[in-house]
Amino acid sequence: MINYGLDGKVATVTGGGGGIGRATALAFAGSGAAVLVSDVNDADGEETVAMIAALGGRAAYKRCNVADPAEVKAMVAAAVERFGRLDCAFNNAGINSVTVDEYDDAVWDRSISINLTGVMYCMREAAEVMLQQGGGAIVNTASINGLVGNPSQPAYTAAKHGVVGLTRHAALRWAKCGIRVNAVCPGVIETPMSAQAAADPQARAMIEGMTPMGRMGRPEEIAAAVLWLCSDAASFVTGHPLLVDGGVTAY
Repeated sequence: MINYGLDGKVATVTGGGGGIGRATALAFAGSGAAVLVSDVNDADGEETVAMIAALGGRAAYKRCNVADPAEVKAMVAAAVERFGRLDCAFNNAGINSVTVDEYDDAVWDRSISINLTGVMYCMREAAEVMLQQGGGAIVNTASINGLVGNPSQPAYTAAKHGVVGLTRHAALRWAKCGIRVNAVCPGVIETPMSAQAAADPQARAMIEGMTPMGRMGRPEEIAAAVLWLCSDAASFVTGHPLLVDGGVTAY
């Protein structure tokens, strides 16, 4: 594992109970950071914390529904109370619709509230702490669907485009305050969210066929991008939607 020089730093990871969130929480801890893991599934989030502890790292769990601003505020406060500060915020929690009709009111509202508004709540609370400290790094999870269109997922695509726009806005707003704000834009990654497609030979072949590298991505590959964006190695990078997609959008 690469050490990104985050010794003594404190990070929050939403959606840290599995997939990209868990991989990134483990990577933060492996690079010396203390991690506040949050999720809506307590068992999964606490399992991530146990995994970090087994590796000798420091971590704590706080349940958080990112669509609830009060829970987001409590999550960030828990990180500061437990570890004394907040240096890195990975706003990763999200959902992927399983319906073909994302124009349904309830589906649309849920997707926007979690995938976009939840990112805003997390970013807002993290920035409040970072402004008092004099700096920090925020990374939001967008998607390739935040940069290109998708004919079958209007709500998800709209939300992820919104995350990219919000990231750019915040980067400009806080650039002179020492806060860098970037986004990662994953392609199809082997996570619980994509498990159904990955298990279907035809669907998997289609995904691999449209990816120039010929495979799905791994959560650890997204985690590496997040840690780089949070590290001093990316000190002049802000407002950037970083594609980690195996070349899909290069066409």
